[in-house]
Amino acid sequence: MADTKYIFVTGGVSSSLGKGIIAASLAKLLQARGFRTTIQKLDPYINVDPGTLNPYEHGECYVTDDGAETDLDLGHYERFLNVKTSQANNVTTGRIYQSVIEKERRGEFLGKTVQVVPHITNEIKERIQILGNTGEYDIVITEIGGTVGDIESLPYIEAVRQLKWELGDYNSLVIHLTLIPYLSAAGELKTKPTQHSVKTLMESGVSADVLVCRTEHEITQDIKRKLALFCNVKENAVIQSIDANTIYDVPLLMQEQGLDTITLEKLKLPNDTEPDLNQWIEFLRKYKNAEQEVNIGLVGKYIELQDSYKSILEAFIHAGAINDVVVNVVNIHSEFIEEDSKGTTLDGILVAPGFGERGIEGKIAAVKHARENNIPFFGICLGLQMAVIEYARHILKLEDANSTEMDDNTPHPVIDLMQDQVDVINKGGTMRLGAWDCELKRDSLSHKIYGSHQISERHRHRYELNNKYLEQLENHGLVATGKNPETNLVEIMELPNHPWFIGVQFHPEYKSTVANPHPLFVSFIKAAKERACNN
Repeated sequence: MADTKYIFVTGGVSSSLGKGIIAASLAKLLQARGFRTTIQKLDPYINVDPGTLNPYEHGECYVTDDGAETDLDLGHYERFLNVKTSQANNVTTGRIYQSVIEKERRGEFLGKTVQVVPHITNEIKERIQILGNTGEYDIVITEIGGTVGDIESLPYIEAVRQLKWELGDYNSLVIHLTLIPYLSAAGELKTKPTQHSVKTLMESGVSADVLVCRTEHEITQDIKRKLALFCNVKENAVIQSIDANTIYDVPLLMQEQGLDTITLEKLKLPNDTEPDLNQWIEFLRKYKNAEQEVNIGLVGKYIELQDSYKSILEAFIHAGAINDVVVNVVNIHSEFIEEDSKGTTLDGILVAPGFGERGIEGKIAAVKHARENNIPFFGICLGLQMAVIEYARHILKLEDANSTEMDDNTPHPVIDLMQDQVDVINKGGTMRLGAWDCELKRDSLSHKIYGSHQISERHRHRYELNNKYLEQLENHGLVATGKNPETNLVEIMELPNHPWFIGVQFHPEYKSTVANPHPLFVSFIKAAKERACNN
């Protein structure tokens, strides 16, 4: 029997059914029973990683401690499990082919013809088993992106077929997430799309062991029996996944449906303890029963697609629950800031990360509004840079102060390209990425919030505060309270004479989880709550 068990999550009928949430929910249930569990995502697109993808196209790019630019699903994995992910948790077709071609160029295949089978599928199998071979995990859940039947997914399905055979009985299983559509004209749920999806999977040599059925309406026992009969699964392996009010309800809904029980049964793992979900349930209780509300303006340029700021929105939920408030996010497009914010009373303003010149002046205006009206302000990455530019222009009176990202010819480049980025041509994976240390100034607000002198946070950027202007900024009240001890680059700026004004060069949202809400978000929402109470 293998030391590590493998669970494969595939999707059928439609994309965007929530494979990542189902995978994370199952992992949470297994973890709560004491099993060491992790999740990885296999993405069929040819990009080497999501780092160069437009947020409108793919949502946010999530960054791990080791500097991997990954799919946003890894954020769900970390938020649910409170376990760090890494480069090994996200693999793309681009990375698979890149690796195989590099091996071919080095002559590692001894002159053989390189083919999808076995060379590409062997590489996929090797990547799937990297985490399992560390000895750190009892169960590895692998989410396969895309939909069964897609051309680009075929090598992954073939790799799963081979791996299931190689691992032997009871060491792996396939969970197929599918859609049960409701036809309002007929007034009934239709199972035929799922039957065809399972058939397509079987044509590739893979049988679904468990069906998870996404639905807007309750699935009857008759429908479960029908699906079991036509899809060759046990009746108790047909799991309903009905629309939930929040993604954080899904683990409990999956527990009610017995997803963890049937999984353990099929993997021949002990099922003699109930999952310990007390902390999770308490989080949900606080989240759902908060009576006070705060309005937070989220100023960004990709607000049309909520997934662009997924980690920030989830961090608000975590911080809201711990502060017993409902966080109402008011989306404010930085290109149309005056129109978007009319008639809105804000208790806090967060200027979001981003790249490029579009919408920059709106972000600067938002910073100015927060600073002058004593509204709690939180700037993240580009948000910090906009705060520095705003202060340089309006307090230091440095006319046309800017970032060289926006204006190469600015007379006052208060934000400038890092020296090691000057000659970089390739865009993928070349920014300051991953976890970097930061030393906090004692007695600063940040120091009080973290309760520590040294912290580590994740980064994803090229431009930095230009230290040539730091003395001027500090002499006029905008203080650097966090710096990288090795490079002396500024990580945190604060306005001490403001109720709550912090800009950070890093991305704290990446480290906020249900079990450990990020302290900066918790403090920011607390300040917004106090403002709401006083108004």
